[in-house]
Amino acid sequence: MKKFFTTIKNIYSIEELRNRILATLGFLVIFRLGSFVVLPGVNPAALDGEYTGILGILDTLLGGAFSNASIFGLGIMPYISASIVIQLMTVAVPSFQKMQKEGESGRKKINQITRVLTIIVTMAQSIGYLKVTIPTEAIAIDPTLFTVSSMILLTSGTMFCMWLGEKITDKGIGNGISMLIMIGIISRLPGSAYYEIFTQNGLSRALFSVIEIIVLFFIVVVTVALVQATRRIPVQYAKQVVGGKVYGGQRQFIPLKVNASGVMPIIFAQALMIIPTLLAGIWSETSELANAVGVAFSNPVSWQYNTLFALMIVLFTFFYTAITVNPSNIADDLKRSGGFIPGIKPGAPTKDFIGNVLDKITLPGSVFLAIIAIIPAFAQIAGVSQQFAQFYGGTSLLIMVGVILDTLQQIESYLLMRHYEGMMKSGKMRGRSQNVAVA
Repeated sequence: MKKFFTTIKNIYSIEELRNRILATLGFLVIFRLGSFVVLPGVNPAALDGEYTGILGILDTLLGGAFSNASIFGLGIMPYISASIVIQLMTVAVPSFQKMQKEGESGRKKINQITRVLTIIVTMAQSIGYLKVTIPTEAIAIDPTLFTVSSMILLTSGTMFCMWLGEKITDKGIGNGISMLIMIGIISRLPGSAYYEIFTQNGLSRALFSVIEIIVLFFIVVVTVALVQATRRIPVQYAKQVVGGKVYGGQRQFIPLKVNASGVMPIIFAQALMIIPTLLAGIWSETSELANAVGVAFSNPVSWQYNTLFALMIVLFTFFYTAITVNPSNIADDLKRSGGFIPGIKPGAPTKDFIGNVLDKITLPGSVFLAIIAIIPAFAQIAGVSQQFAQFYGGTSLLIMVGVILDTLQQIESYLLMRHYEGMMKSGKMRGRSQNVAVA
């Protein structure tokens, strides 16, 4: 406990870190307050309030803004959908590939295109949102005026959430978009745990509650291990004599994470899983097929939902890993810096070796990620309530673990740079090392 208070004191003593944490907390408070601002013309008392299936998961991700008919009802989900489309285009469209290679100017152009596409996606998704979540009896004004004004407000709310996320990334701690999703999830955890333990289980099922907590603990441990697991590739640097001094010769390593894509595959997959339900809600009254699709994909326990969800996670894991980790760039950087992998020739053989290792660790990592993502479905089958089962894996647990670890690592970096002791007794968080090859 003494070490904990000492760490808090050290964090407070670093002005830049203190300001970043306070800025992050301030932006998160604004986001949470906006989640309770109801769309004009809606009678909150007439809302259904609780959702199950995919809509319930979405409501958890947005911290209740979805069920509250809030101006942040769609949150940053349209932005994530737009980002997926843009990243796919950077792989398939030459003009986007060229922009991506232009450095900072190209990144600004891509961000601007993403923002414009976000507006278009939000306008489209807002129609389905208004139709699915807000019953006719809850609308207190002219329906046409309500639809038009709500579409404008939902679009503005999404753009404001996107702005908050960018500000958290620039002025605060952690990835802003992931942080907004995490705070929405955490806001629902206490209420879900209370309902599960004291309301649904009660004293008659106290043993079941204890078993639930134990199982949840082990799932969290396994998830942390997945997020932190790395495959270290040894690298040797040739000795160089410069001005009578010998440089290099030390043995370092390249840490390739088993889950190099972090929380993004689960976020991307979850964002796309929302689309079938919203589209089905628009045509459910006129099409039996749309109604069947809506029923299948609004139930997170159905085999259709979980099969597609797991498959999308595996695909997005490979896709996002290919974008974030480029074996060719790593091989070129090693060659320029005089480094080589023992037993592997520099250049193309090094690139092929790193790519082969990356494929081997990404496959089991993606499958394991998909398994964790669908554990909540099995938890519900075992008798856990849908609200609490979401924290047994899936989007909620993976995002919380990933974002919290990433945030702690950033805080630790500030502490170590100022020669303070890190977050762990060893002075560094597990999975990090001071002897890492720059690639």
